[in-house]
Amino acid sequence: MKAAVLRRANQPLQLEELPIPTLSPGHLLLRVLACGVCRTDLHIFEGDLPLTHEPLILGHQIVGSVVDGATPDRPVGMRVGVSWIGGTDGTCPFCLRGEENICDNPTFTGYTINGGYAEHTLVRADFTYPLPVALDDTHVAPLLCAGIIGFRSLRVAGTQPGERVGLFGFGASASQAIEVLRHWNCEVYVSTRGETHRQQASSAGATWVGTENDKPPVELDRAITFAPSGAVVVSALSSLRKGGIVAINAIHLDQMPAFDYDKLLWGERQIRSVANMTRQDALDFLQLAGEIGIKPQVQVYPLDRANEALQTVKHETAHGPVVIVPNTSA
Repeated sequence: MKAAVLRRANQPLQLEELPIPTLSPGHLLLRVLACGVCRTDLHIFEGDLPLTHEPLILGHQIVGSVVDGATPDRPVGMRVGVSWIGGTDGTCPFCLRGEENICDNPTFTGYTINGGYAEHTLVRADFTYPLPVALDDTHVAPLLCAGIIGFRSLRVAGTQPGERVGLFGFGASASQAIEVLRHWNCEVYVSTRGETHRQQASSAGATWVGTENDKPPVELDRAITFAPSGAVVVSALSSLRKGGIVAINAIHLDQMPAFDYDKLLWGERQIRSVANMTRQDALDFLQLAGEIGIKPQVQVYPLDRANEALQTVKHETAHGPVVIVPNTSA
């Protein structure tokens, strides 16, 4: 099979011919149909998240069809999705408390195990998800991390229908979260640095849109930060009402600046991190996405242009999420 392989951080991916993975118990061999490109892939590629093994195949927003290892509920040919959490131990205190997203011994697709920048991939059967029939391969791929983690962020922030919610940054995850918020009849206030992203937020129905230096004109009940910036977290915190919550949707964050506790955090305001996702988050979001028709505009690249796809995400030059599709001509 062909695969785009990362051999060292910050070195271009190499298109290589590799053996198709050997089936192992409890796993499915998938033919990759599409794989979304996530900003976390960039953090791995650039060394913000240290490589745990080399070489590595990136990619954790995988749409695939079952080739081998089929089960009664995952027959040959069935289309399934795979996300960031590739497996948990099921025995640690967190798993036993129903908090598998913070398992002590997880595997991460496209990071601690090989992912979907390839023609085939091997995945745990119990960490695959049925996909909405209404969404095709390229449009459902970005839902499998950006969408799910955005949905979990809304849950971590305690979002209720009809509330005022701030989105700080407006990339792939926020652009799907706003569709859920609109479905919940929330007022959405977006602060983001890019003019293209501001236009997208306005088109998506945001109540108010401003630059990263603009403060929403009302106090917010909840805020979600998507930019990997500690300063953005403080900006979001400064916009909250008493008792409000900021949820940080980022696996990597630069230094948090000092802030005034009395003015910004007192009053039972909270800052919460969003760590990964549970399988129930994935199932609930994918069902909702199918019901309300979340269909992001995507930019598609063939596998042999995986490096270009990563740079498109880095420089935010795409009009929507980026997806890699094997066997597609340039």
